[in-house]
Amino acid sequence: MAVIKPFKAIRPAKDKVSFVASRSYEEYSKKELDCVLNYNPYSFLNIINPGNRFNKKVSGVERFKLVHNRYLEFLEDQILLKDDEESFYIYKIEKDNFNCCGIICATSTEDYRNSVIKKHENTLENREKLFANYLQLVKFKAEPVLMIYPDSGEISNIVDKETSNNPECHFTTPDNVTHTLWKISGKSTLKVLQNEFSKVNTLYIADGHHRSASSNLLSILSKKKNPDHTGNEPYNFIMSYLIPESEIKIFEFNRMVRDLNGLTTEEFLVKLDEFFRIKNHGNQLYRPNKKHHFSMYLKGSFYSLYLRKRVYKFTDALSKLDTQILYKTILEPILEIKDLRNDKRIQYGYGKRNVLKMKDEIDRGNFAVGFGLVPLDVEEIKAIADAGLVMPPKSTYIEPKLRSALAIYDLGSSES
Repeated sequence: MAVIKPFKAIRPAKDKVSFVASRSYEEYSKKELDCVLNYNPYSFLNIINPGNRFNKKVSGVERFKLVHNRYLEFLEDQILLKDDEESFYIYKIEKDNFNCCGIICATSTEDYRNSVIKKHENTLENREKLFANYLQLVKFKAEPVLMIYPDSGEISNIVDKETSNNPECHFTTPDNVTHTLWKISGKSTLKVLQNEFSKVNTLYIADGHHRSASSNLLSILSKKKNPDHTGNEPYNFIMSYLIPESEIKIFEFNRMVRDLNGLTTEEFLVKLDEFFRIKNHGNQLYRPNKKHHFSMYLKGSFYSLYLRKRVYKFTDALSKLDTQILYKTILEPILEIKDLRNDKRIQYGYGKRNVLKMKDEIDRGNFAVGFGLVPLDVEEIKAIADAGLVMPPKSTYIEPKLRSALAIYDLGSSES
């Protein structure tokens, strides 16, 4: 039974929302970031890059305290305003031929600990601690964790009804993505939505594993320091964006490797033959279109690799993932890449034109070989999470990508 909770969001003033809301910090190039910081004083990026005001790079606790100061200034200047009543927020994202519509709410860290909220990725302990410390000092969460739930006609009907009303904000960003937000504050509707989600057995994290883990760590640390802990404090919840599983879009990450681990092209192909039927397509671009089929670009030629299923044994949900198959049959045993996250010999790419980018990088001599995969699907993600397993790094690139600071979850009343 999933617990969801309305909250009083802090949101940009209506006339400034398109200027305030930003993409995730990591998505900006240095040139883009400098441009925003220098020419848009309302951008949320000014809050999380506080050193820009002093032309100084700041980090650690010093940065976290300055972030909190910038946040307070945005509130004082009424660039950000706090809602008067607890609400859910319906957030619709429209981009090209893709759109999704979900609910921004607070989900329970207890549900996270009890596996009502399930994950499919590992998190790094040092990053969990760093972000938990960040949250303790800045006292807000600005980007919700993306979670999926099984499609529900009842929830969809409520969403459809609410989105027929005038929105709180509606704007299109320079990347041609349209963002629309509605506020639900009627007590009867809030209760109905909470009841409907109480029928949902599992929420699955799609994107935001470190934010979820850090929120959980924050709740544990804050509970220890609060003798009057009730379980209702803001630190006990994760700001989340819940969408039906049919509305998520999953892309693949391709892999490029810098060398063949000392093997000649011929020796490498012979080793591949143990696990794959290989066909050379020459310079004809080839993309795989089935599970357990891969593309490879090597020495100016595209190859198709078909897994020999009589040789490779499926033992669990993880062993069936194409990213794991590629790791266990080629990357680890032949190319001796064991650490997929940190080995400098491997690089990942995604996007519609990534195959051509991969070909260009290899033709330039920057890499020796590249592999293409088909995207994983929702059922594979759920199977991994249900089994308590973990996917290899860079198994999925998931949309939607959410705007930061469209709705902010305030931690100000949680003392640490």
